Amino acid sequence: MEIGVPKESKDQEFRVGLSPSSVRVLRENGHSIFVQTQAGNGAGFSDDDYRSAGAEIVPTSETAWNRELVVKVKEPLTSEYKFLQKGQILFTYLHLAADRKLTENLIDCGTTAIAYETVEQPGANRLPLLTPMSVIAGRLAVQFGARFLERQQGGRGVLLGGVPGVQPGKVVILGGGVVGTEAAKIAVGMGAIIQILDVSVERLSYLETLFGSRVELLYSNSAHIEAAVKEADLLIGAVLVLGRRAPILVSRELVKQMRPGSVIVDVAVDQGGCIETLHPTSHTNPVYVEEGVVHYGVPNMPGAVPWTATQALNNSTLPYVVQLANLGIKALEVNPALAKGVNVQNHRLVHPAVQEVFPDLVN
Repeated sequence: MEIGVPKESKDQEFRVGLSPSSVRVLRENGHSIFVQTQAGNGAGFSDDDYRSAGAEIVPTSETAWNRELVVKVKEPLTSEYKFLQKGQILFTYLHLAADRKLTENLIDCGTTAIAYETVEQPGANRLPLLTPMSVIAGRLAVQFGARFLERQQGGRGVLLGGVPGVQPGKVVILGGGVVGTEAAKIAVGMGAIIQILDVSVERLSYLETLFGSRVELLYSNSAHIEAAVKEADLLIGAVLVLGRRAPILVSRELVKQMRPGSVIVDVAVDQGGCIETLHPTSHTNPVYVEEGVVHYGVPNMPGAVPWTATQALNNSTLPYVVQLANLGIKALEVNPALAKGVNVQNHRLVHPAVQEVFPDLVN
């Protein structure tokens, strides 16, 4: 099969769909890989690295996209819609619940669109292709939050770890899944005061075995959210509802009650976000101030560490890519986890969670 790897076009997105080591595995399986020139530069992989692995370097996005299987990292942007075509398999993060325009274009063009974030291991509610980026995003959320709490960055000048005689900063995390757990690990390491709120008592019990008394664990309801958010120096949105738009948990009125110069990092922004005042930003312009609070809403946070993130992503995606390359669309019949990742196929919106978001697009 011919496999295309375009250069990512999202602002400062330096990850790449396939690493040279992944290309080598696919070549050993008899496939032809076409990598757009400089697609891997930002992640530390040169065109020569790809050539050595057996790829052909092509000059333009169009020549990389014009293949049976296209492997990317982020969703196609408007400028790439013209490359979508019937009979093509697209394998990437999509987050369609927050992007009606892309959803409509995928339906119109007839591409089979498989989203990394909805590939799901049957019976275990495991998201093997979302997890590695969630780990990175969770860890970066605290790293970026600490940075923008600095006075020179617009924050209120709080050191999360504090010093002897001065109280540490307080980190409030909405959601105790992978993102929230990883954020808490970094915040614990920094010495912050930490609260995690989640609606699953079972998950909170697990987190107690992980963190003990080092983290305060609260059942997530409106009263607990309101009390915690008001006192937060760093508020992290880490909510995930599989395939659906994230629910708004923090209203504008509540944001107004936060201390001036506090920081919000909403990792759920690629699914619409869980903070009313937060909208997507970019690595070029990552923050803005609203209601006196610094808002960080970069939807592709792991793009900041592309060398690490590309390899972590490929470690998880490669077996699925090999299966798609070897079997084509029949791979969906063989692998139920991969089949659950299909969002659009044969001009139809097929993923149940996305159908709930856009019921008028279901036919």
